[in-house]
Amino acid sequence: MSEWKASILVVDDEERIRRLLRMYLEKEGYIVEEAEDGERALAAALGRDFDLILLDIMMPGIDGIEVCQRLRQSKATPIIMLTAKGEESNRVQGFEVGADDYVVKPFSPREVIYRVKAILRRSSATAFLSKDPSSSNNIVFPHLVIEHDAHRVTAGGREVSLTPKEYELLHYLAMSPDKVFSREELLKDVWNYEFFGDLRTVDTHVKRLREKLNKVSPEAAAMITTVWGVGYKLEVPK
Repeated sequence: MSEWKASILVVDDEERIRRLLRMYLEKEGYIVEEAEDGERALAAALGRDFDLILLDIMMPGIDGIEVCQRLRQSKATPIIMLTAKGEESNRVQGFEVGADDYVVKPFSPREVIYRVKAILRRSSATAFLSKDPSSSNNIVFPHLVIEHDAHRVTAGGREVSLTPKEYELLHYLAMSPDKVFSREELLKDVWNYEFFGDLRTVDTHVKRLREKLNKVSPEAAAMITTVWGVGYKLEVPK
């Protein structure tokens, strides 16, 4: 029986970058396809199921932000954005439309491979198990319900649409209510990053998570608490 190999779509308008990424990814045993612009990327990504997409933000025509936004309407494929230095607003925008992470150009191929492995390890791993098997993997708090089998979150009785990484972060915090996690711990356990993680990745996701919850239930949003100088926790109302 042949070993399963993850398939990765590399999207960048610069051929030398696509060639460099392909070389390193294939060396790791991944199956690689390329797209040189947003239109081809969308056609490829909607036409088949990739295990991960490396997506450049700045491209002529349909840029990476729009590609990500349109993909997220029907697919939860993990996406790592490739961004130029100084494009912090674009990175935040990328998270808002559903990117899972980003790598800044010029990048170290070793860092890219590490992040690819981290995301693939997380997305293929067995989902966190509920502490109470009889609960059908549901986590129920006042104002907030997480149905893990369905990957559904309701706050104040209304469903909240979260990206895969926002959901994972919320579920991870909810598994240990009232426990404080440092940003480093969250990067390691939710993103699987031990060396290269940017702590702002956590802050941006927490901010987005709060904003989305706040639209339907300020009480649920208030449960995600910042512990200054330490990190974050999900605080259960007493």
